[in-house]
Amino acid sequence: MGAPPPQFWLVKSEPETFGWDQQVANGVEPWTGVRNHTAKNNLKAMRPGDRAFFYHSNTGRAVVGVVEVVREAYPDPTAGSGDWVCVDMRAVGKMPAPVTLAAIKADPALAGLALIRQSRLSVMPVTPAHWDRICRLGGWKG
Repeated sequence: MGAPPPQFWLVKSEPETFGWDQQVANGVEPWTGVRNHTAKNNLKAMRPGDRAFFYHSNTGRAVVGVVEVVREAYPDPTAGSGDWVCVDMRAVGKMPAPVTLAAIKADPALAGLALIRQSRLSVMPVTPAHWDRICRLGGWKG
């Protein structure tokens, strides 16, 4: 048996704090600062090769790029205490057309997406069907 197929995710960041351009400029970047237990468990489930939508929250509210996990979960160096983790991500590419939250909410095929159901969650799984649909909406061919 080979390796399991890659999983898909969505990770949210406020562009004023850490945006897509910073991710691209930094190359590989640790995804730190997650302080929600469900999001932490999602980080722990990530494997190298998994891909995630990079979503600008608050300002912009759109999927703006795709990142790839390059290192599994390890202790978050920004956590003063607790069992918090981070993963390392690298930019794969910018979404040709940002996919806005409004467009996602308007698409019946995306009704079950965690971004709609659990809007405050910062790291969430994305089903292959939802991944494909958002990629089509944004013109992503990768």
